[in-house]
Amino acid sequence: MKLTIIETGQVHAALRDQFPEYPEMFRRMVAGADGAITCETVSLVKGETLPDPATLDAVLYTGSPASVYDPEPWIAPLMDFIAAAAAARTPQVGICFGHQIMGEALGGKVVKSDKGWGVGRHTYEVVQCPDWSPSPCPPTLSVAVSHQDQVVRCPPSATVIAASEFTPFAGLDYQGFPAISFQCHPEFEPDFAAALYGARRTALGKQQADAAVSSLAGGCDRRLLARWIVSFLRANAGN
Repeated sequence: MKLTIIETGQVHAALRDQFPEYPEMFRRMVAGADGAITCETVSLVKGETLPDPATLDAVLYTGSPASVYDPEPWIAPLMDFIAAAAAARTPQVGICFGHQIMGEALGGKVVKSDKGWGVGRHTYEVVQCPDWSPSPCPPTLSVAVSHQDQVVRCPPSATVIAASEFTPFAGLDYQGFPAISFQCHPEFEPDFAAALYGARRTALGKQQADAAVSSLAGGCDRRLLARWIVSFLRANAGN
């Protein structure tokens, strides 16, 4: 299986000399869960053209500093691509911005949340165990996050599988076509997450940035979520 990673954003400018780009983070994440899956990248932020989704094995959309309502020239074509991929039954995975733009493209609604920044280690209740998930299904998932926007209206074709008071639509499993998405960042290593919160200290404020870094000392389920994603891809290979 080949996973096509759609790059929708780049690592914070202050961190690019220290950390890999987002597609490489995802490649490492996927390889850690299933070394037989290969990855390729299509970079929208570098001007590359979207392929025909019907020709792809599976697609993953990365995080981004952009918002779905921004006037970036690649956002509307990406929404059309997501809808076309759903019609073609190409398996899709969205992470953070990817989660949001899938939600918007497939009938939900995304806004800048009045709850403010979500940063640090967030814990979600697993409210439904999908058929494709490895068993036993955990009661919670705790993973690093970094976002201001949120899905505030669930797409009609989606079922909520992970939720919290801060993020009620934190994980979605779409029905009728193979697609899943998560607001959190399983691709973030703890040292990158800590560096990112530090780089955003001015925007976050010292207290919130320090609390976000401190929260990373708790247990993290990023590898478990990576196995979930791989299980989804394997369960829907060839559909």
